Amino acid sequence: MGAELVFTGGSIVLDDRLVEGSLAVTGPQIAAIDTGPSRLSRAIDLDGDLLIPGLIDLHTDNLERQVLPRATARWPSRSAMIAHDAQCAVAGVTTVFDSFCVGDLGFQEARTRTFVEGVADMDELSAAGLLKSEHLLHLRCELPAPDMEALFLPYADHARLALVSLMDHSPGVGQWGDVEKYRDLLRRDGLTEEEVETKLAQQRATRVRWRSHNRQVVLSKMQGRATVLASHDDRTLDDIAENAADGIRIAEFPVTMAAAQAARSQGMQTIAGAPNVVRGGSHSGNVSAADLLRAGAVDAFASDYVPAAMLEAAIMATTIADLSLPQAIALVTDHPARMAGLSDRGRIATGLRADLVRVRIYNGMPIVRGVWRHGERVA
Repeated sequence: MGAELVFTGGSIVLDDRLVEGSLAVTGPQIAAIDTGPSRLSRAIDLDGDLLIPGLIDLHTDNLERQVLPRATARWPSRSAMIAHDAQCAVAGVTTVFDSFCVGDLGFQEARTRTFVEGVADMDELSAAGLLKSEHLLHLRCELPAPDMEALFLPYADHARLALVSLMDHSPGVGQWGDVEKYRDLLRRDGLTEEEVETKLAQQRATRVRWRSHNRQVVLSKMQGRATVLASHDDRTLDDIAENAADGIRIAEFPVTMAAAQAARSQGMQTIAGAPNVVRGGSHSGNVSAADLLRAGAVDAFASDYVPAAMLEAAIMATTIADLSLPQAIALVTDHPARMAGLSDRGRIATGLRADLVRVRIYNGMPIVRGVWRHGERVA
């Protein structure tokens, strides 16, 4: 059988070079890559655009933004999932790790509902073939949360579970190492100064009570499994040492340069937030991802909360860190695929999945002009 889909007239971004040639797809796989143009009349003329692998997003809570487009306006869950999926696909993200918060620290009780309903919607819509991107499950385990264990265990054997991260959003650690910023967060929620201090004391006590127990629950349950483990918002050398000792091999969004570099020295791989790059800094005042990139301390980007940020951050990396285009694209394709153990995607090579994105660079901005997953156009 001949190729069912052929691309020509553009630059194909391989893992080590660009090829000005043509690419053929048969069924769901890449069948051939040629250095010359195709003469088939039905070939898709890329008109000088790039053809890159489909993006792989290891961490996105973009669904939460669709569920709560306004603080007091909750959107129907299934509709929110469809909108979230469409935003990922049009951004070129063909593999999505939906990152659900498991455990409540008393701030956003609605997140638990988003988690439970979101997984159900993911399962139903995926089984019906109605999602444009492939959706996998990423459980973000809030270690100090009293309800974490009860929420985590029913999903620990889920067929789509591909990543588990250990996080701690208590005051004075991780993302909230600056306690005054944490106080500001509470004040914005309308708490009085007395209520703020009471809340801080409660959070610290809760952490002492539950963190170690919940950490062992997760580590014990995941021991010996292929599911990838990550840490979240590492701040100190002690954070990295603890995680490395427990066999965790991914540091997700380290919040200091010291933590990121220590992770690399321990053989861990690091994920940086793409919005941090696009915005020019962290939204919570932590280390700049651009600085991490220049220091060689970034292995992959994740969208965090803006799917379109991934590709833009990758293109910006060619300037920020003087990376070649293949090196930059690998930050959102090949590297996250390898980190997650997905050997069938992330690169353009014969036999791999035909997850492909057509991109035009316009005044330095990447514009997605077409997306194919398993050889079928989805955006």
